[in-house]
Amino acid sequence: MIVKGKYNYKYSTVNFKASVAKRFRLFSKKIAKSHSKTLTVIMDFFEWHGFLPSDRFERSIVQEIVKNRKRTEASIAIIKSIEKEQTKPTNAMLLSLFEEKVMEEEPMLVEKKFMDPILITEDEELTYYRDQYYKMKKEHNGFKFEVRKIINKITLEKRTLGKDYFKLNTTEKDFEKFRNENNI
Repeated sequence: MIVKGKYNYKYSTVNFKASVAKRFRLFSKKIAKSHSKTLTVIMDFFEWHGFLPSDRFERSIVQEIVKNRKRTEASIAIIKSIEKEQTKPTNAMLLSLFEEKVMEEEPMLVEKKFMDPILITEDEELTYYRDQYYKMKKEHNGFKFEVRKIINKITLEKRTLGKDYFKLNTTEKDFEKFRNENNI
């Protein structure tokens, strides 16, 4: 039977007892939208698992469990191999990055350390540290002078549209010289 405009397939009639049909309708509402889809799902289930409704269900279920156990064990083996070969090395690298466990490398910036000479008297020691203090103070003042020179070359450029910005009025050569002299 073909219903115009509603379905694109033909219907066929199957006779059931009224009690079986009622039970099937209730069951069908739980499984799928139509009775055809419900029957298709049921038949696929039996075909996929190799069950026959006339067989003893326990025997075929035990066979299915054994088959699934082999599949499960194979899946576990695959997952373990993926974990060993791919996940763990990547995870270890990420952990080393977050924990900052990096191989011992020479630092980019090295802190200046003073060589303490072997001093005999307290006056010589005081003289040594005083000289170091004045030397550091002189370097600091020189750096401050250079920074002031750079800051004095900075001008504020006002724009009619957009944000204002600061402009450094110096040559590239002078700026590179400043960076190299001060290790910036």
